[in-house]
Amino acid sequence: MDANAPAPTPALHLAQDPEADGLLSRSRLAALVGMLLDQQVPMEWAFKGPATIAQRMGTDDLDAHEIAARDPEAFAALLSEKPAVHRYPGSMAKRIQQLCQYLVEHYDGDAEGVWRDAGSGAELLGRLQELPGFGKQKAQIFLALLGKQLGVTPKGWREAAGAYGEPAAFRSVADITGPESLAKVRAHKQELKAAAKAAKAGGGR
Repeated sequence: MDANAPAPTPALHLAQDPEADGLLSRSRLAALVGMLLDQQVPMEWAFKGPATIAQRMGTDDLDAHEIAARDPEAFAALLSEKPAVHRYPGSMAKRIQQLCQYLVEHYDGDAEGVWRDAGSGAELLGRLQELPGFGKQKAQIFLALLGKQLGVTPKGWREAAGAYGEPAAFRSVADITGPESLAKVRAHKQELKAAAKAAKAGGGR
């Protein structure tokens, strides 16, 4: 094997769809957009979104400059076409454009710029939390995904990612590598929902 050959692109299996996962694997912007979409819809639906957006834009990749410059109404309509990219396509279209505008302004549209020179896990977590639409939990999950599957491992990344950074935690998309791990993560989420429901019932509310 040629020592100077570029490292193979890690293969992600978050959408459980070859075409969608192919885009997520080669495009860090697509992975960020998928993470942004990952709320209030099934995980596979969220991470299939970037490929659907690219297809409707007539391209095989996503470009932050192009998305940021799109007419907001036209972009919202593009996400709203059936099947819709998300349960709330209008609000998500706005969030995706805000994310891309932020990347253009701060990183010249390069998603990898967010983590390329991060000196520590804590610094990277801070940068991710500054992204529009990324609260602490979403930032920690994406940080765990970067560390576990995409080879981005600044010092202290597991600590910064919290419980999501633990090995074989099966708490989030960071641990999904195929159907079996997806089932484990889904089971964990169901347990959390059941516990929350039980706690609420026990509180008499």
